[in-house]
Amino acid sequence: MPDQFWLSQLQKHRAIAVIRAPKIELGLQMAMAVASGGMQLIEITWNSDGAPELISQLRSKLPDCIIGTGTLFNVQQLQAAIASGAQFLFTPHVDPVMIHTAVERNIPIIPGALTPTEIITAWTQGASCVKVFPIQAVGGASYIKSLQGPLGNIPLIPTGGVTLENAKEFLQAGAIAVGLSSELFPQKLVVDRNWEAIAQNASNLMQQLV
Repeated sequence: MPDQFWLSQLQKHRAIAVIRAPKIELGLQMAMAVASGGMQLIEITWNSDGAPELISQLRSKLPDCIIGTGTLFNVQQLQAAIASGAQFLFTPHVDPVMIHTAVERNIPIIPGALTPTEIITAWTQGASCVKVFPIQAVGGASYIKSLQGPLGNIPLIPTGGVTLENAKEFLQAGAIAVGLSSELFPQKLVVDRNWEAIAQNASNLMQQLV
């Protein structure tokens, strides 16, 4: 998937559902729930149960969604993720070899970074955009806003502290999109298999971000 198409999808949908699935069948249901709530960008973390199989299943069950993965730590994991059908790749850190490997395969890679130096390093190595993580540790939306002056040309996706309530603030501060995990999938709702409530969370989020 070319970077330009990926960036256009981020600008259109504005939010990524991040799924850490303790069991593959739960991951499937979590993804189906947010998709029914209108979310089309879904990340399955690579440390989820049966992540390769889950990604492959979701690619066929949710053809209108873009299914990617995250929490990739090395090139071996990245190559396995690409082989499983992941359409975008998130890493918690900046690794030039991983970035170059993804770029060669024409798959968007979004490294995790925090400081301006890390963000610029990721961008100059070829990242399609940069994940700013953990955002709540450095001031939330105000940090994204303060980066806009010097780094306004770099598309940023804050995660780790984005909530249903503050997601819009991040976009107003200049983020291209946001990533949400536990806020969309409170543990109690997952344990209770309350997929309707999770779908409603997704729907509420998407309505705010329009």
